Amino acid sequence: MASFNDIFDACSWEETRQSIYNKTTEDVLRALDTKKRTLEDFKALISPAAAPYLEQMAQISQALTLKRFGKVVQMYVPLYLSNECNNICTYCGFSYDNKVRRKTLSPMEIMQEVAVIKEMGYDHVLLVTGEANQTVHTEYFKKVLELIRPHFSHISMEVQPLDRSDYEELRPYGLNTVLVYQETYHEEDYKKHHPKGKKSNFQYRLDTPDRLGKAGIHKMGLGVLIGLEDWRTDSFFTALHLDYLEKTYWQSKYSISFPRLRPFSGGLEPKVVMNDRELVQLICAYRLFNEEVELSISTRESMDFRNNIIKLGITSISAGSKTNPGGYAVEPQSLEQFEISDERSAAAIAAMVTAQGYEPVWKDWDTSFV
Repeated sequence: MASFNDIFDACSWEETRQSIYNKTTEDVLRALDTKKRTLEDFKALISPAAAPYLEQMAQISQALTLKRFGKVVQMYVPLYLSNECNNICTYCGFSYDNKVRRKTLSPMEIMQEVAVIKEMGYDHVLLVTGEANQTVHTEYFKKVLELIRPHFSHISMEVQPLDRSDYEELRPYGLNTVLVYQETYHEEDYKKHHPKGKKSNFQYRLDTPDRLGKAGIHKMGLGVLIGLEDWRTDSFFTALHLDYLEKTYWQSKYSISFPRLRPFSGGLEPKVVMNDRELVQLICAYRLFNEEVELSISTRESMDFRNNIIKLGITSISAGSKTNPGGYAVEPQSLEQFEISDERSAAAIAAMVTAQGYEPVWKDWDTSFV
């Protein structure tokens, strides 16, 4: 059966990179002028040639977002269940070779965390773990979903890639959305950053969205870790992946996230540094390319940046986040996956969204609709 692998194998990283950097002013103007933008137009919009047209891109992005999503911003929060991990990843605080105390939340501890998250106003939660199949596995996830399902209308998950049958088993327990980031589509560099553990299998990770689509998952999230490789080339491959998935699994919804490499206990300097202006360019380019995709920004980004990005295409935002298991109530000082930048409370972020004339949405749908 066909999969994204067939399309990916037909694309050369280096040729794609050169194609992006060779885009001209004429290519950019053509992309801005058309209504139905192609992958070639996306290349032009993320190219250096598009930098002088950022204001125009931002205006179009704002208009398209208002047309499709209105003046609302979805609020979500991560709930870290475990920092146990069997992978070595050069950029992550949970990496197996980081000799730190590990923790996986018990059912009672999970409910303590849930109580604080509910008090903050949330009805949309993102469950996060490291990748440790012996500890945080499908049976553990079933128990967690069963436990928290009565308290949230929307449950997302960002854990290790699973088999199709696992996703099919978890769906009836209330799993709505799965986020799986490729980290980088540069296969050789991917192997450098993931030398040990199941995550070192580039192909299995690349196949995950296909397994999600076949399992009938309602929504899936894509993205790369910006800073591991050339962000323009990585972002093109993400857009290529999104384009394929939307055409193949048209009943699923999609979101894109923009995590930039942040400090953690261990430290990895970004290979490529993306400045704020370039991140705005990328966000706007995605919106011009795809009016339907949800665009999400996390607390990795600074307060000022997040304040200014609301009107330019972002549709969901996290707030008051803790990136360590037990961070809300149980064990605030346990190891963080990465340092957050915007430390404002959920209420403060909601007030900022409201002040910009937008509505913060804590619950935008109910499971009874599907």
